[in-house]
Order: sequence, then C-alpha cells, then structure tokens
Amino acid sequence: MTWPAVSVVMPVLNEERHLAQAVRHVLAQEYPGDLEVVLAVGPSTDRTREVADTLAAADPRVKVVDNPTGRTPAGLNAAIAASSHSIVARIDGHAMMPPDYLAVAVRTIEETGADNVGGIMAAEGETPWEKAVAAAMTSKIGVGNARFHTGGEGGPADTVYLGVFRRTALERVGGYDEAFLRAQDWEMNHRIRSTGGVVWFEPRMRVSYRPRPSAGALAKQYFNYGRWRRVVARQHKGTINLRYLAPPLAVLGIAVGLVGGFWLWPLWLVPGAYAAAIAGAAVPLGRGLPARARLSIPVALATMHMAWGIGFITSPPGLGADSRVAQTRREPA
Repeated sequence: MTWPAVSVVMPVLNEERHLAQAVRHVLAQEYPGDLEVVLAVGPSTDRTREVADTLAAADPRVKVVDNPTGRTPAGLNAAIAASSHSIVARIDGHAMMPPDYLAVAVRTIEETGADNVGGIMAAEGETPWEKAVAAAMTSKIGVGNARFHTGGEGGPADTVYLGVFRRTALERVGGYDEAFLRAQDWEMNHRIRSTGGVVWFEPRMRVSYRPRPSAGALAKQYFNYGRWRRVVARQHKGTINLRYLAPPLAVLGIAVGLVGGFWLWPLWLVPGAYAAAIAGAAVPLGRGLPARARLSIPVALATMHMAWGIGFITSPPGLGADSRVAQTRREPA
C-alpha cells in the first residue's frame, strides 16, 4: 500500500517532565510514510515551552504553535489547523506511542474505511495507589463495557481513546467543539458517526496511561467526566444509556439508604450491598498486586463511581451552553 503522510497533533500544558520522551516516541515510529509533529503549547507554569522550542529546533519535523487558552480542544484545533497531512493522529504530551502505533492505525483505516481509529487506554501504575486505580480503570465494574478501557474485539465503536483521523472527517464536522473542556473526544466522535462516518476500535493500538496519583486527583477527574458527559447527553439526545446512568443511580441509592435508614433500617442494606459488591470485585482485580494496592482497589472503585455520579447529578444546566450545537439550537429558523 501507499503510506500517506501523517500529522501528529499534541496539546500540551505543564508537560515539561514527559514531553521530550513523548515526542521521541512519535519520531521513532516504525512508519514508512512521512511524519510531522505539531505541538500546541498552552500557558504553562513550567518549562514546557522551552522544551517544545528545543525539540522544534533539533528536528524540522516538529512545529510549535500557541494555544493561549490552554484548553485541550482549542489546542487540538490550533494544531490541526497548522498541520499539513491527510491523516491526523491525536496524542497527549505524556502518552508514549508503541513503535507500530501509526502503522497499525493507517492500515486499519485503509482496510475498514473508518474515519477514526483508536485503541486501548492501557492504564499502568507505579505506586500501590496507581496500580489500584489501573486495576479499577481496566475492569467492567469500574468503567462498564467501554472497550478502550477493558479491551475486546476490534470493530465499530461509539468512541475510542485518542484517535487517528482522516482529515476529511475532521473538516466535515468542523473539528473539536471548544466548549467541551472534557468529553470532547466522545462528542466529536458522535458527530462523525452522525454524519455517516465510522469510528473503529483496534485493540492492537495500546497507549500507556498513568493514573492520577491520589484519591483527590482521581475524584476531581471523574467528577469532571460526569459533569461533561451530562452535557453531551443534553446536547445530543438519545446518547445516554444504563452504563452512564449507573453511577448517579448508585449515588442516589446510597444517599437514600444512609439517610432513610434512620427511619427504616432495611434501607441501610443499600449502601451495605454496594460496599460488599466492590469489596468482592476487588479480590480478582487485585491478584498479583502488592497488599497495599489490593486494599486500595475498593477505594478507587468507590471514588470513581461516586465522583462520576455526583458530577453527573450536579452538572449545571448552563454548562456547555456556548457549544456549537447549543448555539445552533438557539438560532431562529
């Protein structure tokens, strides 16, 4: 096959620690076609800009553009606008591409006709807490049946991790909606599918992901996930299902059980049953892990579920009101 040239776009903010290594993984790809890397650098408080400029000075394939807002979707759009090639691969500033990542992606695009292909968010921890979170994030009890977390057979999917796109698909849907500070991948993949495109999950595309280093950071991450997934549900009717409703229903059930149990004691069985369920699920997930990691898995699961559910329930009605979809609906016919 003829291998098309690929533009790799990276929105980066405060990535001094990982950026150089991430870019080296891109430039070392075992890919037969041409490559370029476009770094959209936000207003970082560390040496990210200096690292990016050094990388660009050392290799003509690396280009740096500004992302004044520091927001991920704005950075992605800026990098895409500055890129040149017919295939556009999104990667994060702390993600490490395996050597065959782009070759597998482009071959999959050619074989399937997909507009976007992506693979597995391979959570891997270093500390006992991170290992516990990684176990939770790669389990169905932790994240449902999302194949980009848990793995599975290749095929059409609602969304995938990161993504390698046909430029024509990005142009067809107008790129990322910059109002979506989170869930921007899911939202744009929905628009790609709504306009006749195919989003394809390819399990051979694995990118290492480092979980949040503390329970507080994990809670903040999943709280924002829940908040913005509610925005997607508001903007795109019919996109919600039981997988997304399970955490908020669990939060409501536990709250009713804890409070109502003072008047009707059997209601305390609800939070008790939840605690027993995640404790039991943690046993197989913790096999082979250190004792501290095994003991932390129920905490990680509960943090993910409760934070996501609370974020979903408390998502303000005005959040995302400046999105393109919301603005279009407000325009007079």
